[in-house]
This record gives sequence, structure tokens and C-alpha cells, in this order.
Amino acid sequence: MPLLVVGISVLVLLLLMTKLRLNGFVALLLIAVGVALVQGIGLRDIPDVLSDGIGDQIGDTMLTIGLGAMVGRVMGDSGAAQRIAGKVLDVCGPRGVQVAMVLSAMLIGVTMFYEVAFVIIVPVAFTLVRVTRVGLLWVGLPMSIALSTMHSFLPPHPGPTAVAATFHASVGLTLFYGLFIAVPVGAFIALLWPRLPFVRRMNPEIPKGLVGERVFEEEEMPDLGWSLAVALLPVVLIAGAAVTDLVASGDSAGLNFVAFIGSAPIALLLTLLVAVWVFGPRMGRSLVEVSASCKEAAQAMAMILLVIGAGGAFKNVLVEGGISDYIKDATDGWSVSPIILAWLIAAVLRVAIGSATVAVVTASGVALPLLAGGGVHAEVMVLAVSCGSIAFSHVNDPGFWMFKEYFNLSVIDAIKTRTTYTTVLAVLGLAGVLILEQALDTLNV
Repeated sequence: MPLLVVGISVLVLLLLMTKLRLNGFVALLLIAVGVALVQGIGLRDIPDVLSDGIGDQIGDTMLTIGLGAMVGRVMGDSGAAQRIAGKVLDVCGPRGVQVAMVLSAMLIGVTMFYEVAFVIIVPVAFTLVRVTRVGLLWVGLPMSIALSTMHSFLPPHPGPTAVAATFHASVGLTLFYGLFIAVPVGAFIALLWPRLPFVRRMNPEIPKGLVGERVFEEEEMPDLGWSLAVALLPVVLIAGAAVTDLVASGDSAGLNFVAFIGSAPIALLLTLLVAVWVFGPRMGRSLVEVSASCKEAAQAMAMILLVIGAGGAFKNVLVEGGISDYIKDATDGWSVSPIILAWLIAAVLRVAIGSATVAVVTASGVALPLLAGGGVHAEVMVLAVSCGSIAFSHVNDPGFWMFKEYFNLSVIDAIKTRTTYTTVLAVLGLAGVLILEQALDTLNV
């Protein structure tokens, strides 16, 4: 049974990494090869399946994560991240740091991918941890939870947008309705989870090389205006492109230019170039110093990227092995509420495959016939599928490994934190979707 294969592979992976202390990159590749053999993928095809999975995942994330890490390190080594963190403390106070991180993450995460927003905000989180001397998860976990919620629940992120197209739902209405669920649910979990006893017992340190260790004097730091301008530049470019795409269509030179500079890699490349000048020659620092910051950031990211790539290989083996097709065929005849069925299929696929995008696309295909006769609002169905796809993030999800590596956690501790918070988000999201559908029916919307 394919799901049994998935379960056994996850258990073996945990054994390799926890008991045998095998490197995550190697362990993931070994498990991917084993699953490929069990699922009947040909010996000649296995290397290509692994390469395709790594290539797809690294192609999507290497430029974003690599450039984002360089921007963050340049800001950290110049004192800009400390300047922003100090302003956050001045405005919110030490007690309000978590609220500030949640609000920032939600505002940025509405339009930006989880990975992109993560690498932009995390340098400020690291600096706040260092300045306030609180735990890394106390500051970083609310940020990650808020970003996960925005990325998984709402368009214009790729999963919800693809489902909206399948269901012929309004992207604008889906976003509007989804905010009523995502904001309160995400904020509640983001502020609750760091306070749970099993999370408070964890005390990871900031990974070496991702942020400078130096504490700057007031006169050594750049002013707040330049610091914020550089930090927000990729947000403005990417969000501007997303908004333009929602309100305008066509193939004009202007729209193509906006889409070009608003793509995550180009926006971050432009930001890096601006940061190099603003926090380099403009401040009297040589390009050699700034280049050294970029080099150190790249070195620190090497293993993180390898692990994320291996996670992509594992995911691709599960897809090519027919796991998603098996689940789709098994659920075709179920007689369940369309909302619950759509959520459940997305959640099961998420557990089995790890890819939220594959989960939502497959689940929407299964639930589409139920939409016509179910009397359910199309936008609500989109939200049901989307919030189901956030559940149970674990070792076959490349995002899990990014979370684990940036927060310097063991596999078990990453499961305790990320797997639990994503699952609770999904369950509360389903409750919100059911309440929303009832409210829309009551109002005859």
C-alpha cells in the first residue's frame, strides 16, 4: 500500500538522522532511492527522478534564498538590521516584539512566498534575539507561523491561485474572505505556540554565519531611513507586481517590465545591488568588505540548500511513484461534505507527498465535480483546499528543512514545532471555512 511505504520511509529517515546521526542531505537521498525502488521506478530512471526533484526545488529556491541571505548578511554587518531591530524595540518594547513580528510577517506575507519573506525578515529576528537576549524561537516562531498562514491560505500565492482557477472562483473574493480566517487564526497560533511548555524547553542558537556577531555603537549604524528602504525594497517590488497582475492584464512593455522587476530573484538581486552601495561605499566601507559579507552568507547557506534540494528529490520520488494518483482514485467514491472532502484530500496528499502545490491541485481536481451539485461557494472551496494543504508539514516537505536549518533545530524538535503548528492551523482553518460558508448562506451572499 503506497501510504504504508510513505509511513515506513519517514520512520526510517527519522532513525537515520536521530539515532545514527546521519547527515540530512545523505539520509534524504538514501530514503528517496529506497522509496523509488519499492514503488517500481526503473533503475535507469531513478537518477533522473532524483535530479529532476533536486533541480526543481533548487531552481525555485536557490536564487531566492541565496540572494536573500546575502542581503540579510550585508544589512547585519553594516548595522542596518540592528538599527531596524532597535526601532522595533523602541516602538513596541520588549514585550511587544512578538506582536511586531506577526504584523510584519502578515503584511509582507500577503503577497510574498514563504521562502522569500522568510529570508527578508529573519535577519531582523536574529538581531532582535541577540539584542534582547530572548530565545530564538520566542521571536522567530511567530514570524514563521504568520508567514506559513499567509502563504498557504491566500492568493496570489501559487496554490490558492491555481485552485481558484480550477473552481472558477474570484481571486479577489477568495483573498477577502480568506483574510477573515487567516489573520485571527494565524495570529492566535503565532502568539500561543512559543508559550507552550514543550517549545519553551527548546533553546536553539542562531546558526553560525547567517548574521554578524558584532554589536554596533549608535554612530556606527546607518540611519533608519536607508535601513528601512533597503529592507522594504523587495517587498515593494514583489507586492507591486502581484497587485498589478491582479488588476491589469495584457502583454504591454510596461506590464512585462513590472513583472520582471517584481519576480523574486530579480527583486532581490536589485536589492542586493542597492544594499552593496548603501551599506558599502556610501558609508565608507570598501567593496571588499561587502563582498566578504556576501561570501560568508553563501558559505553558511551551502548545507541548507543541499538539504532543501534533497527534500525536493524525496518529494519527486513520491509523486513519480504514483502516490497522488493512488489517493485520488481511493477517494473518488466518498460521500462526504465537499468542504470536508476537499480539505481531507489536500491534507492526506500533503502528508504523503510534502508538496502543498501538488496537494491543492490534486485535491481540487477530485473535489471539482462535487462543487456543481454541492451548493458551496467556489471561494469557500478554494479556502478549504488551501488550508488543508498546510497540515502535517514534515520530513518530505522542503520547507520543513528550511525551518529546521534556519532555527538550528533537531529533526525531532522541528517536528514538535512545525508539524504541530501547521496541523493546528489547518484544523482551525477548516473550522473557519465551515463557519464562513454558514455565514454566507445565512446572508444569502
